[in-house]
Amino acid sequence: MWEGLGLQVFLMCLGAVLCSAVAASAPLEHSHRHRLSLHRHRERTGKEGQVLHRSKRGWVWNQFFVIEEYTGPDPVLVGRLHSDVDAGDGNCKYILSGEGAGTIFVIDDKTGNIHATKTLDREEQAQYTLTAQAVDRATNKPLEPPSEFIVKVQDINDNPPEFLHGPYYARVPEMSNVGTSVMQVTATDADDPTYGNSARLVYSILQGQPYFSVEPQTGIIRTALPNMDREARQEYDVVIQAKDMGGHMGGLSGTTEVKITLTDVNDNPPKFPQSVYAMSVSEDKVSGEEVGRLKAKDPDLGENGLVSYRFIEGDGMTVFEITTDTDTREGVIKLRKPVDFETKRAYTLRVEASNTHLDPRFIAWGPYKDTATVKVMVEDADEPPAFMATSYSYEVEENAPDGTVVGRVHAKDTDVANNPVRYMIPRYTDVEQFFSVGPEDGIIKTTRPLDRETLPWHNISVSATEIGGHHQDTKVRVNIKVKDVNDNAPEFATQNEILVCENVSPGKLIETVSAVDKDEMVHRQYFHFSIAPEAVNNQNFSLKDNRDSTASIYVTRRGFSRMTQDVYFLPIEINDNGIPPMSSTNTLTIRVCSCDSKDTILSCNVEPYILPAGLSTGALIAILACIVILLAIVVLFVALRRQKKEPLIVFEEEDIRENIITYDDEGGGEEDTEAFDIATLQNPDGANGFLPRKDIKPELQYPMRPGGRPVANSVDVDDFIKTRINDADNDPTAPPYDSIQIYGYEGRGSIAGSLSSLESVTTDSDLDYDYLQSWGPRFKKLADLYGTKDSADDNS
Repeated sequence: MWEGLGLQVFLMCLGAVLCSAVAASAPLEHSHRHRLSLHRHRERTGKEGQVLHRSKRGWVWNQFFVIEEYTGPDPVLVGRLHSDVDAGDGNCKYILSGEGAGTIFVIDDKTGNIHATKTLDREEQAQYTLTAQAVDRATNKPLEPPSEFIVKVQDINDNPPEFLHGPYYARVPEMSNVGTSVMQVTATDADDPTYGNSARLVYSILQGQPYFSVEPQTGIIRTALPNMDREARQEYDVVIQAKDMGGHMGGLSGTTEVKITLTDVNDNPPKFPQSVYAMSVSEDKVSGEEVGRLKAKDPDLGENGLVSYRFIEGDGMTVFEITTDTDTREGVIKLRKPVDFETKRAYTLRVEASNTHLDPRFIAWGPYKDTATVKVMVEDADEPPAFMATSYSYEVEENAPDGTVVGRVHAKDTDVANNPVRYMIPRYTDVEQFFSVGPEDGIIKTTRPLDRETLPWHNISVSATEIGGHHQDTKVRVNIKVKDVNDNAPEFATQNEILVCENVSPGKLIETVSAVDKDEMVHRQYFHFSIAPEAVNNQNFSLKDNRDSTASIYVTRRGFSRMTQDVYFLPIEINDNGIPPMSSTNTLTIRVCSCDSKDTILSCNVEPYILPAGLSTGALIAILACIVILLAIVVLFVALRRQKKEPLIVFEEEDIRENIITYDDEGGGEEDTEAFDIATLQNPDGANGFLPRKDIKPELQYPMRPGGRPVANSVDVDDFIKTRINDADNDPTAPPYDSIQIYGYEGRGSIAGSLSSLESVTTDSDLDYDYLQSWGPRFKKLADLYGTKDSADDNS
């Protein structure tokens, strides 16, 4: 490492010296070439007598070079600018502009020397573009045109290779052939690949040999060892190095880690850890229960390690079965059928374990299976008694007396001890206790007569319990059928009434009856029908036995009358022809109905005949409809009358009445007890019971009857009011409504007096009311009223 660093420093110093020498000699060469060009120009001008203008190549600058990462004490001399017009007297001024001018690159304006003041890194910026210019120091006028040039940063090997995507992970199948590609790794170098060998990389393996190798130029990792077994070693840590300078001494290097995992292939067969397995099973185990487990080991993974098990030989292949537990990869041996210690006490089985998925590349390494022997020992258990049959079926006749033997069940103890057995019927199977069983002999008997029509089957259980031992019991089903005995008489299948028309013709079939019997009907057994002896001589109906358990009913007379008899009862005797024969008498109800000409029944009720003759149902309906319509009309008329408004007052020229003004003033006090009862004025005709017509106006006008006027000097207002009431009641010209005249009479003896103008008749007044006579007929009554005083005075 230190040797490489020293070599780099030496090369950097050597490069700096070379650059300085080149920069110093370049202006001299340009100046000499410029002077030579000028001398030749003058010669041609003198010889030919004319001036030829040529471009000045002495002021054309292409590029300069500066080495990167220079760390010397003084600024690095990049180069020197010089113009042919510069006489060295200091009048020429050099100016530098462009990238990094003034900061990175500075120029001596007198000599034109360019220096780099900072350390340059080619990986940050590979070149800089600058512009050189020569001007007159005094006037700043250009002496040379601007010249653009480039300063290139020369690369040195200062960046090591890097693996940008490390660390890496790769997988390769186990047992792969040598040279199998695993993966490719790639490193990058920031140095200039076009200059030297700074970016020329070479790959090598530092860790992971002899299992893997790497190609030096491409970085491809390959397997280097055959038959690498995952079961022996699964993971490998490989270190890859990338070195620049073509891998030579002094080059920089970088490393990365690659974790390589071997994936599994099916290259291992299953293997039983032992060749013989011993198991045991009790004889009381039932089918499907587990006997034991065994496992063949397979180091492969996933589906490569899946194992299936099967029996290939043995004397228990029909008694046992084997399945595979996919979670634990074990072979599970189970009972296919129960075992019996007393019959067979041991079984031997041969089990084979094999892979379910095989890899064709490794079939030659097989076989991928293994076998083992399983010995199963049967253990004795205290078993319950066993019945000689799985179920029992017996028959017993109904109505048999109690104690009748139905049948017998038998069970025994299968154990070596052969203990005695006791029998019993569980109560829940024979709730009503129709049967009993002998506890020692197992004989089943009835406890009461049985009825087949109530319960034709009895399904009970009998339990057998071992006496001694663990008192284990077992049960068996006993099915008892109750045999039928002809103990029920037949009866009608339906109890419907038969409807017959009044005008039915004789000999017509009106009904076909059938019968049912709760007892069982034997083959070719049928019911026999006949009319009961007490109705054999009836003249209305007859019966014909069809000899197929049905009978036909016929009419034997012409016409019926509902008024005479509407219902007929026909007793029929039914015999079942059984052993012993059973019969019963059933009554058939026949109702007479009214029918039309097509024998369609209209009515079977007798009530319409009670109504008067000639009044049919349709007539009744019509009468009721008329009544309802009349009632609706009456209700509508009453409602309209209530809503009708009274007409307004009709005033005519001749219609003159008194208009009395009512004053709401104070009454007469305590003495105002004889005042006129206003209530009587509200309906003056109600007291006599006479109500005059108010719906018309009389055509004729009758004059006021004389003689009813009170005396002028009378102070009795009561008489005056009564007179006016009488006149109003008898006036035929009254309008068609009540015209109530109210007088504010306060009574006699009021201290405050009366404000009514009526009293002005009796008071001494100086007013003259004769002018009312000239006001026309409307004021005639007022003129008569107030003019009485004058008339009286004149008469006196």
